[in-house]
Amino acid sequence: MSLTGTTFLLTSFVLCAVALLLPLVLWSRVPGPSPVRAASRLLMLLFAQGTAISLVFVLVNNANNLYDNWADLLGTGNHVQRAADLGVDGTGGISLKTLPRVRQTFVPAQGPRMGSAGGVRVTDLKGRVSGVNAEVYVWLPPQYDEPAYRHKKFPVVELLPGYPGSAKAWFGSLRVHEQLRPMMLDGRVAPFILVAPRTNLLARADTGCANIPGTVNAESWLSIDVPRMVMDNFRAEPAPDGWATAGYSAGAHCATKLAVAHPDRYRAAVSMSGYNDPKGERSSLAGRTLELRRRNNPWLLLRADRVPPRIALYFSGESGDGYQAGAAIQAVAKPPTRVDVVLLPRSAGGHDMGLWRPQLPEVFRWLTAQFDAGKRGAAGAGRTAGGTGAPGTGTTGGAGTVAGADRIRSPRPRALSSGGSTRAELASGTASRTGAARRP
Repeated sequence: MSLTGTTFLLTSFVLCAVALLLPLVLWSRVPGPSPVRAASRLLMLLFAQGTAISLVFVLVNNANNLYDNWADLLGTGNHVQRAADLGVDGTGGISLKTLPRVRQTFVPAQGPRMGSAGGVRVTDLKGRVSGVNAEVYVWLPPQYDEPAYRHKKFPVVELLPGYPGSAKAWFGSLRVHEQLRPMMLDGRVAPFILVAPRTNLLARADTGCANIPGTVNAESWLSIDVPRMVMDNFRAEPAPDGWATAGYSAGAHCATKLAVAHPDRYRAAVSMSGYNDPKGERSSLAGRTLELRRRNNPWLLLRADRVPPRIALYFSGESGDGYQAGAAIQAVAKPPTRVDVVLLPRSAGGHDMGLWRPQLPEVFRWLTAQFDAGKRGAAGAGRTAGGTGAPGTGTTGGAGTVAGADRIRSPRPRALSSGGSTRAELASGTASRTGAARRP
């Protein structure tokens, strides 16, 4: 039974109601000697307490899509079949062009809001390169099946959740498809194919979207196997010009890292309340050694690039939770890398779905501008590194103007909050998550 399904929620409500009724009906009717009556009444109280706590957990889990099933909750799930050393490019020397096309079987996804706005579909994908076997959710734009678009290829956005978190959260808690469908129909945003792969691949650990030989090849799963499956089964634009990543919290770190590390696979990335140093998530496997942290820190990767990548990056976050990570990236970025940083006021919300959900229309307008500018070959699709906009104000120019940024703009902090971090950690954005303790 799915932890986010309607059946489990209704079961929790029924059990909670029964637990409340039992003491009212049976409290004075329990037979037997005094010790037996006392024990029975104690059990009724414990049952009531347990069902109440369970109901609260179910409601919170449904609101945030933290755990999708019992294996995720209990830490017994393992979606890694093998984790060979795949080398720097993550291919293991495999020629991706020679891989035969594999047709996947898709079924309607189950869970709250999965059937709305045209419906989300899901497939179980066996990663031929990464050795990861896991589910991938796909939503197609309303234009996809229209006769006028039968020969058109569509841009793709790969959606990454936080940790712990289910890929379904993008469609359940964030309602991305429900928000974007009317905007696609009236032309306010491009008709994107939305793809949400599982990122919770190992028990009780965040993979940090990293390749760690002998443990997991999450980077190859997300940047090779999943895109290959989408290209094989849907009319998707080729990489990199037709592809972007987007994430929140730990998923925001992954979105930025994948785009910076693989500009040959992605053209843009969106980070909402993210961080740069992998140790920003205390359960991240990529944050456990200095070498892994360096290899998976987009700030360090971008700074070390001899040739700046042609990518566009969007960061949003409050001071102390995402903003500093974006400002650090913006400070080292050089054209043709383009960076937008939007500072969210404290009044916008906390590190949760209530903060990220209202940002999605603005985020996808920004993505639309980047893809449109890329097709036109325009240089001013977003604020170029070294441009005139003040860092952190959300100021952009030309086609890349962040629509509605005034709604959430606030003055730039006078100084970056250290949060007890070293200077190097501060520059890399780790200090944006004080003590590396905050979770989605």
